[in-house]
Amino acid sequence: MTSVLPSVARPTRHRAVPARRGVRGLSHEQGFWAIAFAFAVSLAFTVVPTPLWALYQRHDGYSTIAVTIAFAAYAVGVVTSLFLAGHVSDWLGRRRILLPAVLLEAIAATLFITSTSLGVVIVARVLSGLGIGMITATATAHLSELHTAARPGAGRARADLVSTVANLGGFAFGPVVAGVLAQYVSAPLRTPYLVFLALLLLAALAVSLVPETVDAFPRRYRPQRVNVPAATRPRYFAAAAGAFAALSVLGLFTSLAPSFVSGTLHHPSRALAGLVASLVFASGAVVQVLLRRQPIRRQLMTGLTLMALGLVTVTAGVWGTSLAVFLAGGIVAGGGAGALLKGAISTAVDLAPPAVRGEALAGLFLGGYLGLAVPVLGLGIATQLVSPRVALLGFAAAVILVIAGAARLLLRRQALNRAL
Repeated sequence: MTSVLPSVARPTRHRAVPARRGVRGLSHEQGFWAIAFAFAVSLAFTVVPTPLWALYQRHDGYSTIAVTIAFAAYAVGVVTSLFLAGHVSDWLGRRRILLPAVLLEAIAATLFITSTSLGVVIVARVLSGLGIGMITATATAHLSELHTAARPGAGRARADLVSTVANLGGFAFGPVVAGVLAQYVSAPLRTPYLVFLALLLLAALAVSLVPETVDAFPRRYRPQRVNVPAATRPRYFAAAAGAFAALSVLGLFTSLAPSFVSGTLHHPSRALAGLVASLVFASGAVVQVLLRRQPIRRQLMTGLTLMALGLVTVTAGVWGTSLAVFLAGGIVAGGGAGALLKGAISTAVDLAPPAVRGEALAGLFLGGYLGLAVPVLGLGIATQLVSPRVALLGFAAAVILVIAGAARLLLRRQALNRAL
């Protein structure tokens, strides 16, 4: 998976390139939409395997643990890339980072096409994560800068909205397309990747034509640092815990949820498996858009409440063998995850001084992506020891405990700040 974290463009310490056309003629307005397309396609590609994991299990003998390891490999790639390369476009230029990142996604797609062996799939997932770690912050910053160049003085609302839609909207688009292709075309473990390989190559071509918005300048390389102001650490860590919980739920629906749908709920359709994940991400995108002008406290309260309610409903759907209840819970939980992520990001931005905002966000991203990998990996291990129903119940209970702890500190601090 992005990065599903709503990205915030970091303040840069350099001069933006004056408005001009790209080398081959794209305007800043055209470039804005080209980057939005590349961003959405890249994120959509990362969740193409979601409805296909059950096919890998059936045709290639993948165990549940193998699926969770392949899924976690993506998170490892993202975290590694976020800290090693996610920030270097600030001094190397946006296009110089985005183009190789999109091509990394294309290489990953090629590996998926050439082999279904677990080793190759894990390598492809790591490469995909590395590419997304480079794309997330860079594409968000590039969108903001292209928007400003195309529409000076217009404010950032359009850029922020398009970034949000490209982010979670991309995640919603990928599984449903892959699921439909896997259900109704031949070679279901290759055809979806062929389609997205073509889209990724088109995206790479589009990126190569987009105007640059950053003057490259020499600078000594250093990895991204994590910097959290000491006075705000309790609330900051609560925000990171919220991001951890939100991404653990989204990780569930992009890794093992299709297995619950096909196995425990007895609905083997690949198109349905893709639709389930798409609905979860789409609800997250919708809620983020609806709450974009609401106070941070309301975003947090909405997210925390919907997440807990959705997890309870999902678990009830699995225990009651009800697909409708499971879907309803997924939609509610997805909406809550979107709201909670937005509130957590806004909280971290408010807590950090502008000079270290990127470093504070890096720590939040780390917490989020640990949530993407660790709880799902634990759930995969648990399914080898107990029934899937019991494993999901334990997963939901653990995440709800994290939500409760984060809520206690986040909402109490918010209330104290308002009183003061």
